[in-house]
Amino acid sequence: MEIRRPTRDNAPLLRTHCWLVLVPLVVFGVSEAQDIPNVANNMLDLRQAVVVSPPDLTRCESKAIQMLVDEVEKRTLARWEVAHTWPAETVPVVAIGPVSSLNKFAGTFAERIPIMSGKEGPDGYRILVLKGVRPAPTVFVIGNDARGVLFGCGRLLREMRMRRGTVHLPDTLDIGTVPTYPLRGHQLGYRPKTNSYDAWTPAIWEQYIRDLAVFGTNAIELIPPRSDDADQSPHFPLPKIDMMVRMSQTADDYGLDVWIWYPAMDADYSKPETVDFALKEWGDVFSKLPRIDCVFVPGGDPGHTRPKILMNLLEKQTKVLQRYHPRAQMWVSPQSFNQEWMEEFVGILQTEKPSWLSGVVFGPQNRTSLPVLRAQVPKQYPIRHYPDITHSLRSQYVVQDWDAAYALTEHREVINPRPAAHARIFRLWKDQVIGFVTYSEGCNDDVNKIVWSSLGWDPEADAVDILREYSRYFIGEKYENDFAQGLLALERNWQGPLLTNESVYTTLQRFQAMETAASPQDLLNWRFQQALFRAYYDAYQRRRLIYETALEELAMGVLREAQDLGALLALDRAEAILDRAPTDHVALEWRSRIFELAEALYQSIRMQLSVPRYKAISVDRGAHLDLVDRPLNNREWLKARFAQLRGLSTESDRLREIRVIVNWTNPGPGGFYDDLGNLTRRPHLVLGAGPQTDPEYRESARVGFREYPGYRISWIRFAESVYDAPLNMRYEDLDTTAQYKVRVVYAGDIGRGNKIRLLADDEMEVHPFIEKEFPARPTEFTVPREATRDGTLTLTWHQQPGQGGAGRGCQVAEVWLIKADQEAR
Repeated sequence: MEIRRPTRDNAPLLRTHCWLVLVPLVVFGVSEAQDIPNVANNMLDLRQAVVVSPPDLTRCESKAIQMLVDEVEKRTLARWEVAHTWPAETVPVVAIGPVSSLNKFAGTFAERIPIMSGKEGPDGYRILVLKGVRPAPTVFVIGNDARGVLFGCGRLLREMRMRRGTVHLPDTLDIGTVPTYPLRGHQLGYRPKTNSYDAWTPAIWEQYIRDLAVFGTNAIELIPPRSDDADQSPHFPLPKIDMMVRMSQTADDYGLDVWIWYPAMDADYSKPETVDFALKEWGDVFSKLPRIDCVFVPGGDPGHTRPKILMNLLEKQTKVLQRYHPRAQMWVSPQSFNQEWMEEFVGILQTEKPSWLSGVVFGPQNRTSLPVLRAQVPKQYPIRHYPDITHSLRSQYVVQDWDAAYALTEHREVINPRPAAHARIFRLWKDQVIGFVTYSEGCNDDVNKIVWSSLGWDPEADAVDILREYSRYFIGEKYENDFAQGLLALERNWQGPLLTNESVYTTLQRFQAMETAASPQDLLNWRFQQALFRAYYDAYQRRRLIYETALEELAMGVLREAQDLGALLALDRAEAILDRAPTDHVALEWRSRIFELAEALYQSIRMQLSVPRYKAISVDRGAHLDLVDRPLNNREWLKARFAQLRGLSTESDRLREIRVIVNWTNPGPGGFYDDLGNLTRRPHLVLGAGPQTDPEYRESARVGFREYPGYRISWIRFAESVYDAPLNMRYEDLDTTAQYKVRVVYAGDIGRGNKIRLLADDEMEVHPFIEKEFPARPTEFTVPREATRDGTLTLTWHQQPGQGGAGRGCQVAEVWLIKADQEAR
């Protein structure tokens, strides 16, 4: 399909967008009235509505009504009046309050409201359009409790069709609902490590907490002043403790639970003086916060304390916590524990059954799966899910089969709507937990938060319907379907090899059409900007990948002629071809738009997409604007090899090494080559169950990434297994009379003491546990002849058993199975 490229005819469109970057506002969705279909007859007109509520509302209930009135005004410019008595019969009414005060705000209509049988639980609500009782429209929002009023107002906002000058609601609306899970939360950490949160003001935080509450979030998780972060950020508008207090108060105002993720980071809690210091430090924080419901202490990442010592500390900390917040709870996770510590932790729960402990958290870096943990932990301790929804690689739920071009340029904290994947992850273990507080490090995962919150309320909700509500509420009614489908398309952009994924350009065209039709208010909306940024960024990387792949192929063609050209001339010509990439850019219009949108996102929601421009803390913390032109071919590795070859003393040596380069993937006659991180070139890799049932890849091979300067692309990406799971390759139809050897490149994590072992047919040792070499290089080993006498071979790699942490280490990049007397080199 032809790509629409800006030309002289459409260049003004680009110029009109440049003003975006100058407006330092956070806009949460005001949309123009153009291009909206006529309102159907079954819609109520609530533009002139009056909100009727009882006079004795709680703070949470008052905040709920304030939220409703404010958000309607932002989208429509109509300000609803709030009253405690009913207006004239001709004035539309939205009557709001808890069921306990029904007679106070429903008046004579209270008896006409049917009883909501079976929907009386906490956080639940009823929204009902009562027909025929008065000339003007009448809508009731009835909360089962104070927080039910909040969520009922949020649902009303999601159901209304709002644009400038109009507010409509389906006249058949009758909803009675309670959430399936009692805990539906998100971590909101005001700390330098995040890609945006550290620059948020109290007003931005309140707006975001409101946005989450509209979709059913009932808890937020804060981070204390001391964690594994830098002490200061150039973006901080307030000191850390002051913002923590403000956020706790805001959550309390809306009736939301407040959790604290509190790592135990001191070196040795077996020392009394260390414990005394920690009790005082934590107590000082606890005493300042107006609301704390739960404290969650991770067993690691950060922190590294033996379970029995950690549990002794937390028993003392629980007493300190409850001195200031008597009903607050203490939770803990076994994150990063090795096998020995895991067994000790489970043993404490099973034998001692500490009464001060309220529950266990299942999060990243857990050696055991959630079902196994649930089976091990006594039933008296509920389990909370702590899913990583914010990271794309080197994380709990990596993107399935991500292309290396994305991993290199978009990296770890890219804008990452993954509605289908996260809906699948949510449902896989929905019976094992009481709910969740997700792991987030910025607003890059905004869509994923809404998906989790919505499914936490109703696990059977359709992901596409959730996206439609998201799009209608946050972007605008006219985008309800188009933007929702665009978010799904962004997820599909990441599926499979990028080189052949032509739909990436179609995704950009979808968003360019919305961009062209957008109002000024739409273009200021940070959620709209995020999706545009991703669409342009993805398309730009595909265009670069096609271009740089072609350049490398041209350069390799020149190297194949080295015998005729002469080695030095061939090297010079090949290098000149490779060097076109950083000088002769492609798709410059897309690249320019990426930079414009990055500036717009900094101004609108403080996203820090660059270290030098926006003072992001590091490139892998969302600053992928700095990676936008990173090489997507082997240019860096080839240029380094060319420099080495030029230093060789003889022409024959140079030609020999050039042959090694051009024959790199050739295993010789009867041999086999696998590039285990290349989705199209790993026929012998045993994949396992896969992410449909194994999203953490505990029993499956997955693609991993770890980049180092000067590495080949095939070394930056690799296959890996985690913890004690082996990594397997399977060969058939081998020559039963041949002697084989295996050439292998070990890549991935280094310097952590990880060793790797290779077995043939599960029992014959090819090599014992060895440390990976750095820098990576091919290493050869003899395959025992007995292993191939039947014409088949299984190669199995293991890392040292019992490891903790992230469980990574069994990482294999390239494998050649070579007949010993048939080498290609």
